[in-house]
Amino acid sequence: KEIREANESGDLHIHNLDTLGPYCAGWDLYDLLIKGFSGAPGKVASAPAKHLRSALGQAVNFIFTIQGEVAGAVAFSNFDTLLAPFIRYDNLNYQQVKQALQEFLFNMAVPTRVGFQNPFSNITLDLKPSPTFAKQPVIINGKPQNETYGEFGEEMKIFDKALYEVYMEGDKNQRVFSFPIPTINITKDFPWEEPAFDGIFEASAKYGINYFANYINSEMKPEDTKSMCCRLRLDLRELHNRGGGGLFGSGNNTGSVGVVTIDLPRIGYLSKTKKDFFGRLARLIDLAKESLEIKRKTIENFIEKGLYPYSRFYLSGVKKMRGQYYANHFSTIGLVGMNEALLNFIGEDIGSKRGRRFALEVLDFMRERLVKYQKETGNIYNLEATPAESTTTRLAMKDKEKYPDIITAGTKKVPYYTNSTMLPVNYTDDIFEALKLQDKLQCSYNGGTILHFFLGERVSDIQTVKNLVKKIFENFKLPYITLTPTFSICPSHGYLAGEHFFCPKCTIKQPCEVYSRVVGYIRLVSQWNIGKVQEFHERKEFKIKQTELAKT
Repeated sequence: KEIREANESGDLHIHNLDTLGPYCAGWDLYDLLIKGFSGAPGKVASAPAKHLRSALGQAVNFIFTIQGEVAGAVAFSNFDTLLAPFIRYDNLNYQQVKQALQEFLFNMAVPTRVGFQNPFSNITLDLKPSPTFAKQPVIINGKPQNETYGEFGEEMKIFDKALYEVYMEGDKNQRVFSFPIPTINITKDFPWEEPAFDGIFEASAKYGINYFANYINSEMKPEDTKSMCCRLRLDLRELHNRGGGGLFGSGNNTGSVGVVTIDLPRIGYLSKTKKDFFGRLARLIDLAKESLEIKRKTIENFIEKGLYPYSRFYLSGVKKMRGQYYANHFSTIGLVGMNEALLNFIGEDIGSKRGRRFALEVLDFMRERLVKYQKETGNIYNLEATPAESTTTRLAMKDKEKYPDIITAGTKKVPYYTNSTMLPVNYTDDIFEALKLQDKLQCSYNGGTILHFFLGERVSDIQTVKNLVKKIFENFKLPYITLTPTFSICPSHGYLAGEHFFCPKCTIKQPCEVYSRVVGYIRLVSQWNIGKVQEFHERKEFKIKQTELAKT
């Protein structure tokens, strides 16, 4: 009852109450290549893939089907490592590879999901053979072959080059392929000068589709994490600390059972002292934990009884090792509106020294509490900067209704909260100022966070994009960034750089579609909720200063 009241009143927000299932899940593509696509009694079963097109087709069917069993993202890691060998075995030329990947992206763009959306999906690309698989035998037709994955670096270049060529072309009208979102691991030995990978940076410059993951300035290696969706990045060291699991270590068969976001501005508004603030916060995190424990028991019970047949089939290795299907899934707790919480509590924003110091204290407090829950329950917990696409508006509106003088972002009519511990969207147009103010905060999450750099329009020079990503990751430790240019699509002229609600080239007044990143993914601005539209109009776009890039 207390949990329900906390959610209904807006003290916290339990995500995905409309879906009876876990939040998101990362799956083992190697496992799919061995088993083929099957698992539900009485349903069509596919034998393991013999060819690239059938492997990609099974990946599409898997993602679309499993999406019905989870509320959020579905992810595959090592996508190019595991699929590139099919190019050699099928004896495909570049054009045939491109055709296969074009079919894959168009199939992934079909809006057949509940609510008429296409599946929220993520693929991680290694660009060169992943150390996890380099010495493992290649799987074709479900059987190990003589060669190992480490021998297919050249085919991976062909795969990635063709994939990005299709991403760059977009659909018939040059619209973006919003999914699957590609995550690119930037390591210390990243091949910056390799021409086959130029398309990665061109796609970021034109559409902003990529997530860049920082392994240059990180203690983690790519094999330590899994990128799940808007920003959830799971630290697999937590799983390894518990003794592996599943047929191939089950690192891939992980995810999150659910997410609860805490309304920090309300705590800031109601608290009189620091002790009061942390007391209120502790109570709400305890309630969040209780709700996630209830959810974990419930969905574990459902999967046992056969409600999620495909998840049950592909998580059988985890069940065998750990005794539970969702043992490798985290319970995720997040927060919203740290900036407004500070304004209400101490009268300073998150850009100030005092504000940042207190914000770090709050994150440390939350993380320590999650460690305590982990010890108490035996279940794994993480702290995420939740994307909160509609939550930021829902909680701000509830707070304004209840406490008219509470400080929010936005307007009186359309209030919203700043995401997690982010700077206000109109705080600065200087990328490096934002990085200096955000870096420590971004590194305080163990469940994922991302810094989006919203750019006014397409970056014309890909060397600038490369230099920017490289400079950021060499000088800062934050885990993820995106570069997000605003662009428009005219029915007659296709892609237009920048924001154009009406086409500047058409002789008659022709309405255009304007696209930008709503939270984790690129979406038509006209389809955003009112709070996010308000935020879009307030955003200060970042400027890329060549003088900054020139500095070492």
